[in-house]
Amino acid sequence: MAQKVLVVDDEADIVELLSYNLHLDGFDVVCAANGMDALNKARQHLPELIILDLMLPDMDGFSVCEILRCQPSTADIPVIFLTAMAGEIPRLHGFEVGATDYCVKPIRTRDLRDRVKSILEGKAAKISAAEAETAHADAR
Repeated sequence: MAQKVLVVDDEADIVELLSYNLHLDGFDVVCAANGMDALNKARQHLPELIILDLMLPDMDGFSVCEILRCQPSTADIPVIFLTAMAGEIPRLHGFEVGATDYCVKPIRTRDLRDRVKSILEGKAAKISAAEAETAHADAR
C-alpha cells in the first residue's frame, strides 16, 4: 500500500505539480486548499507526511501545524513547510510550532521529493527501532 502525503496549498498549479511528482515516486497524494480542509483531511486520512503552505486563505500554516501537534492522532505526522516566506524569523517560528522541515519557494521538485523520502525513511527507521526495543524488552 502506498504511503499517503497530504499537500496543502491554495495555488492549484503548485498542488498539481507536487501531486504529479509525488505520484511518480509511488505516493498516494491527498490535497487541500485551505487550513480547515487540511485539518479535516489529516484526521480522516492520517497521512505519513504533510507538505504545508504558510499563507492559506482561512488560517496560516503555523496555526494548522499547532493544531495538528495538539491532537493525538496527528501529533507525530512530519510536516514540511513549503512557503514563499523566506527569512530567519518565519523559519524559526515554523520549527517552534513543530515543523520537521522548512523549504522556501521556489524549490526544485527533485529536492523536495528527496526531502520527503528522507523524512519518511527516518520515520520508518525510528518505528523499527522502537519495535525492536519492545520485542527485546518482552523477551527478558
